Amino acid sequence: MLELKDICFEREHKKILDHINLILDQKKFYVITGPNGSGKSTLAKIIMGIEKPDSGQIIFNGKDITNLSVDERARLGIGFAFQQPVHFKGITVYDLLKLSVGFDISTEDAFQILNKVGITSRDYLKREVNRSLSGGELKRIEIATVLARNPLVTIFDEPEAGIDLWSFQSLTEVFREIESTSNGITLVISHQERILNIADEIILLEKGKITKIGDRSEMIDTIFHHEIDMEEDNNE
Repeated sequence: MLELKDICFEREHKKILDHINLILDQKKFYVITGPNGSGKSTLAKIIMGIEKPDSGQIIFNGKDITNLSVDERARLGIGFAFQQPVHFKGITVYDLLKLSVGFDISTEDAFQILNKVGITSRDYLKREVNRSLSGGELKRIEIATVLARNPLVTIFDEPEAGIDLWSFQSLTEVFREIESTSNGITLVISHQERILNIADEIILLEKGKITKIGDRSEMIDTIFHHEIDMEEDNNE
């Protein structure tokens, strides 16, 4: 279980996260959604330890991890995939997967990891993780490196960012597979309806506050009507 207790975070005297309280349970797929600037990505980074809260606690399986580093959290089983995947000049996909797992693996094992994210050509193992790969390819490879570590908590920050429709459709299938097979906590930051439709629970974040939490059947309708109301207010 991952619990956030009264998390607050400010930048330049502006409240980004305002007293966030949240409990995430094992074997559940969560999506955090909300308007741009609502604090979604900041919340994800605070869970990973990339940012530190100004106040509050983060408890993971009974342990206070509020002051732990990114590396320490990773060793406890928390994984993170960025909006924009990192490029690694001179490192092949195979090398990157071995580094992610933390020990030597066979090319067959590496290929099976890539298969989980819809990459079916063994040629990818030899390719460098650089700009010769498309945004969708890089995104799937990064997700593969996260899944390879078999984390207890997996965080995806806007996985749809910067990829084409075909790649996004493929990623959606990857997330469906994660939702049906993962025994850990999966947390996705997204506003895409296809990803919202996979969630066990959806968390609506607005102006740094959690305004509603519920299952996808009730939340998607709430979010849809909320967006219409916001558009009407902006047009007045």
